[in-house]
Amino acid sequence: MSIDREKLAEFKARESDAFRRSRPLSAARARHDNGFFGGVPQHWMLDWPMPFPLVVASASGTTLLDLDGHELTDLCLGDTGAMFGHNPAPVAKAVAAQAAHGLTAMLPSADVEAVGDLLRSRFGLPYWQITLTASDANRFALRAARAITGRKRILVFDGCYHGAVDETAVNLINGRTEAKPSLWGQAYDLADVSVCVPFNDVDALAKALAREDIACVITEPALTNCGIVAPQPGFLEDVRRLTRSHGSLLLIDETHTLSTGPGGWTGTFGLEPDIFVAGKAVAGGIPTGIWGFNEAVKAGIERIRRDIPPGHSGVGTTLSGSPLQMAALRACLGEVMTETTYAGMIASAIGLEDALNTLIKVRGLPWSVIRLGARLETVFAPDLPTNAVEMRASFDHDLEAAIHLGLLNRGFLVTPFHNMLLAGPGLPQSVPQAYVSALDSILDEIL
Repeated sequence: MSIDREKLAEFKARESDAFRRSRPLSAARARHDNGFFGGVPQHWMLDWPMPFPLVVASASGTTLLDLDGHELTDLCLGDTGAMFGHNPAPVAKAVAAQAAHGLTAMLPSADVEAVGDLLRSRFGLPYWQITLTASDANRFALRAARAITGRKRILVFDGCYHGAVDETAVNLINGRTEAKPSLWGQAYDLADVSVCVPFNDVDALAKALAREDIACVITEPALTNCGIVAPQPGFLEDVRRLTRSHGSLLLIDETHTLSTGPGGWTGTFGLEPDIFVAGKAVAGGIPTGIWGFNEAVKAGIERIRRDIPPGHSGVGTTLSGSPLQMAALRACLGEVMTETTYAGMIASAIGLEDALNTLIKVRGLPWSVIRLGARLETVFAPDLPTNAVEMRASFDHDLEAAIHLGLLNRGFLVTPFHNMLLAGPGLPQSVPQAYVSALDSILDEIL
């Protein structure tokens, strides 16, 4: 498929003008010096492909209302932070109730026992700790893995994303592990502590683990940040087999793959991680990360705590495990993340998948669609990539940005960093066809 780049640029210019004209209140906020860098409280908010950030007035379910009164169907959902909808009623009720009785105390609340039981039954690991983010959970779990094994290196897969964790911020470039070129202020050579190999490459994994200096392999069940790359049949089983045979711990990060089912990919397909991590949506949008571990890791942590001097461990933060988090976790795990909720979300995602595949077929586009439960992605390639190199080769950032802006002007908010859609609870049945019709109208103008 040949893209007329001049036509694409003209389309994006028209859509940018339309965005500016229709959002004077957001534009005024963007021009005003409000004390924040770039006018936003988190600099990622500047990365959306729009002339200036739209300002949120309210959000509920799968609908977002901006300051200028535009109602948007939200298929981004805070990049999964609101996977189970904005403002889920049980979580909102629990948070309001807990607020009347204290938000943080650095002591356990009455909800701890119930939350522990919910985590055990849902994800299958017997011991748990709470953090503020999945980034923290990954960071602390990796520190524990190094302490337990006595090894300093970790292994990641090219194209991975595990939050703001130094050791995981690497790419595989010409066979070498190198820091991502976009990384700010890196103070040491990440290749000293990290090994990066291609996803789905069992031979490369086996070779790296054979040195027996890897404390932990950290991976998502499917890559999600460089675009969705699914594991090839048997790959995750090989990862588990090889880590066990070479004395390395296996950490499964399900922060983005919770969309797969009520127990994530781990529960759906029976994975057996030593350590399990999730965050973002797990407490309904209240900042929370979780990390769980098996008996062997528990024994290792007990040994560490027994054998080292008291003091700063580098694991834990003051606000972690607060009564606020525990109330939100109890409500989300117990009342929101139900089989019924997932069934509805996945049905909506299948509707989007089918509608997109029909459009691709009718137009003869060299594209494909991949879905992980309630999450799906359009790939600008006829065959689904099996690793990050293949996925990166499919990228067309200009086309992606133009489509995203066009969709926004047609009432759909999608994830800014790639072509991911997330089908939240209660998504109207009309959305799949309406979304594809909007995309079709955009393609009429740029192809």
